[in-house]
Amino acid sequence: MTDSAPLHLLVVDDDDRIRGLLQKFLIRNGYLVSVAGDAARARRLLGGLDFDLIVMDVMMPGEDGISLTRALRDRGVMVPVLLLTARGEAESRIDGLEAGADDYLVKPFEPRELLLRINAILRRVPQPLKPAPTVARNLTLGPLRYDVDRAELWQGDQPIRLTTTEIALMRIFAARAGEVVGREKLVAELGGDEAQASERAVDVQITRLRRKIEPDPKQPRYLQTIRGEGYRLAPD
Repeated sequence: MTDSAPLHLLVVDDDDRIRGLLQKFLIRNGYLVSVAGDAARARRLLGGLDFDLIVMDVMMPGEDGISLTRALRDRGVMVPVLLLTARGEAESRIDGLEAGADDYLVKPFEPRELLLRINAILRRVPQPLKPAPTVARNLTLGPLRYDVDRAELWQGDQPIRLTTTEIALMRIFAARAGEVVGREKLVAELGGDEAQASERAVDVQITRLRRKIEPDPKQPRYLQTIRGEGYRLAPD
């Protein structure tokens, strides 16, 4: 953490004990923390406050964490989401990532691991922009333009919203445009672990990114799969 204003986190969990413990732990580690016991309360807080990251339980009465994450993304709300789940099956975790979550953590977990994952997600959030260079560096993807220095994707004068993980992926691929980047390399640069699950998660994120940059995501022109090697960004 820096000497600037503390980052504001929202913890959403229907378990009073867990919610309170997480709030105290994160406050001790320098964060400003608000809490909600269900999705309805979280929606009200999100309607009036800005948050830097949401830590949210999947299994809650009423609207669950995956549904709320999906609803936020559908509304264009791009605040990073870290899901907590007691279900260890890979498919449940993939569901969360497909809904737009940035990471997941399976209960029970060590608080320090939660802190490390939060920090890893926040490191991927773009920092305040430096003065723009005299000549912008852009990559052209058909009707889209990717501003390399600002990490922004545009269609004409309309910005295309990217999640923090999608921003991180575009930074990685733009820095190696035309080169093949292996899945293991992507996992490492995104800060993943548990190799198989993380590589599968990368595949999910690639699929989501293709929906935003490809005319036909099922036949990718720009973000290509190189069988047995990885992926390659091939701008015009």
